[in-house]
Amino acid sequence: MDEIRGDEIRGTAGGTASVPLSVLDLVTVGQGRTATQALRTSVDIAQLTERRGFHRFWVAEHHSMPGVASSSPAVILAHLAAHTERIRLGSGGVMLPNHAPLVIAEQFGTLEAMAPGRIDLGLGRAPGTDGATAAALRRTDRPGEGADDFPQQLAELIRFLDDDFPDGHPYARIHAVPGPVQATAPGGVQSPGRPPVWLLGSSGFSARLAGVLGLPFAFAHHFSARNTVPALDLYRESFKPSAVLDAPYALIGVSALAADEEREARRQVLTGALSMVRLRTGRPGLVPSPEEAEAYAFSPMEQEFVDSWLANVIHGTADEVRAGLDALAKRTGADELMITANAHGGEARLRSYDLIADAYGLPS
Repeated sequence: MDEIRGDEIRGTAGGTASVPLSVLDLVTVGQGRTATQALRTSVDIAQLTERRGFHRFWVAEHHSMPGVASSSPAVILAHLAAHTERIRLGSGGVMLPNHAPLVIAEQFGTLEAMAPGRIDLGLGRAPGTDGATAAALRRTDRPGEGADDFPQQLAELIRFLDDDFPDGHPYARIHAVPGPVQATAPGGVQSPGRPPVWLLGSSGFSARLAGVLGLPFAFAHHFSARNTVPALDLYRESFKPSAVLDAPYALIGVSALAADEEREARRQVLTGALSMVRLRTGRPGLVPSPEEAEAYAFSPMEQEFVDSWLANVIHGTADEVRAGLDALAKRTGADELMITANAHGGEARLRSYDLIADAYGLPS
């Protein structure tokens, strides 16, 4: 296995935070905004969070969702790498069954060459979309087969990243480039490092697999809160030390938004709740404005969903959000918190990360 240093996985808590703080950005597109503006906002957030001492910045793969412009994580990460200098960048995640493992190894080998030592490869087995879109992505009318084959796809991808297929394997003479093969070619000086692989999940499957393989694990608490503690327990119980990690390391994604006033925070997170209502009822669209979300007449069933959704979104003033994040870290034992702030406009998200950084005394 090519070298993966522990500091490329384990973060260091900054300021008065008990665990490292990171960011998951969905490149959300609000009504009246363009994808170009959304991508510029993502650059602004990456630069802000780098300045303020957040540990890593990830983007996620989604498809056929007008309000989420992150269908191509590798392309976005290349853009972010060109506009940042230190913060770790990665996928949270790439949905591996949508792609050939060799393609992902090539893409992330390229990213590693662009930004050596600061690329993470987070992998999920869900489609990142609905079944029909998954079928179009995978060119099959049985898209569920890809998820079932995830462990085999993962093993193949890691062998491409490490360039270590055994002799006699059909892929033994195939190499992911950029990659380790360049270090073994005559005169080669390619760095032997490669991006650390993370497994992502919202249930027990990936938790157990990450544990058995000794890989770092990221759990989607922000949309599967009831499964968080059981999944983390399963990960830790299943964990076997590896060349990558000698002990478990788990981060959780958490929705959190801070504003100068509690009422404003509530207005902003309501836009995300309405977006989820529309997504869950087959009506995905752009992120509504706070004014539209406040004026929307939720049905009793929709209101029940909104109340349940917002119960797992930490929002309020900076001090209230800090208290909520601290309590969550303590309750789950998470080694790192990855914050996602979903709102209509980039200004609210930028302000939120600034306020959270202030609350923890992160560098300015």
